[in-house]
Amino acid sequence: MSEIVNKAVTVLNEKLSGAGFSGTAKFEIAGEGSVMMDANGARAADEPADVTLSADAETFQSILEGETNPTSAFMSGKLSVDGDMGLAMQLASALA
Repeated sequence: MSEIVNKAVTVLNEKLSGAGFSGTAKFEIAGEGSVMMDANGARAADEPADVTLSADAETFQSILEGETNPTSAFMSGKLSVDGDMGLAMQLASALA
C-alpha cells in the first residue's frame, strides 16, 4: 500500500466524519491503489462499489487538499466517474 493511499484514508475519514455518506464509493488512484468509502468511513481496499472515481495521484491529492474542486476535475476530464452519479455528487459535497 502506498503512502498516498495511507494519507488518503486518514484525510477521507476526517472529511467524511459526520457527513452521513451512504452507499459505497471507490477512489482508484493510478499507480497507487484504491480507497473504499462507505458509512463506516474510508479504508485501503479494492472492492466493488456503487460509484468508482478514477484520477492520477496528483489530481487526487489536489482534491484532498482542497485545491481542486471534484466537480471541476470531472468537467475537465481529470477525474472520471463510473456508476451512481448522485452518489458521486454527495461525495463531492462531503469533500468540499
